[in-house]
Amino acid sequence: MTTIWHDVECGAYEADLPLWGELADEGGGPVLDLGCGSGRVSLHLARRGHRVLGLDSDPDLVSVLAERASGLPVEAEVGDARDFDLGVEFGTVLVPMQLLQLFADTEERISCLRCVGAHLRPGARAAIAIVEDLPTTIPPSPSSRLVTVSETKRELGPPLPDAREVDGWVYSSLPLEIAVDDGTIVVRRLRQTVDPAGDLSEEVDEVRLQALDAATVENEAREAELRPVGCRAIDPTDAHVGSTVVLLERGA
Repeated sequence: MTTIWHDVECGAYEADLPLWGELADEGGGPVLDLGCGSGRVSLHLARRGHRVLGLDSDPDLVSVLAERASGLPVEAEVGDARDFDLGVEFGTVLVPMQLLQLFADTEERISCLRCVGAHLRPGARAAIAIVEDLPTTIPPSPSSRLVTVSETKRELGPPLPDAREVDGWVYSSLPLEIAVDDGTIVVRRLRQTVDPAGDLSEEVDEVRLQALDAATVENEAREAELRPVGCRAIDPTDAHVGSTVVLLERGA
């Protein structure tokens, strides 16, 4: 079930793929895809001729990626992005989809960045995608502030569900609201499933991201002995907010 919802909610997102391809072309291989999921980025890069290793903590997603990558230069491993040792140095390390913001605190993020640095070739770069603009659209408040879809659609466009049909089952995921509470961004989605007989089931899923900006990532990267070398932008789409990509380099 993890794979289904990962594919529904993330599989169609393509706005970041040109940048990952550009950075992989510049850095050369192999490429490490942290938080690879079911392979959205890894498979795209492999089809462009890059050798890719995907790392994810979810064994089901890793298994699906390995199956989908048949015949492509992709390997997939189960591992914790805060503590891994793959025995390989990479030309490019990519950290898409706000993975760094899923970690609880500075210590966990620096642990991840240290691992990233240890796996870069001298002079090679890592690229970290974060969302830093979303909280600025929400008025400051001493308590949790819920921002409904209707309030944010001027910024993000009207919400539409992500949907997919698989073997007669229909899966739909609709963004409900965003809450900002004491430095945490909480994103809630309504997940609905319709089975082949037409019966509906639903649940609300919640993802928590730590509020983070590029300057903080750069400072934490310095603690991990990585050198900030600028930022790139991924533009928003009708269904997704934009991202800032922080570029980091391992010293020679």
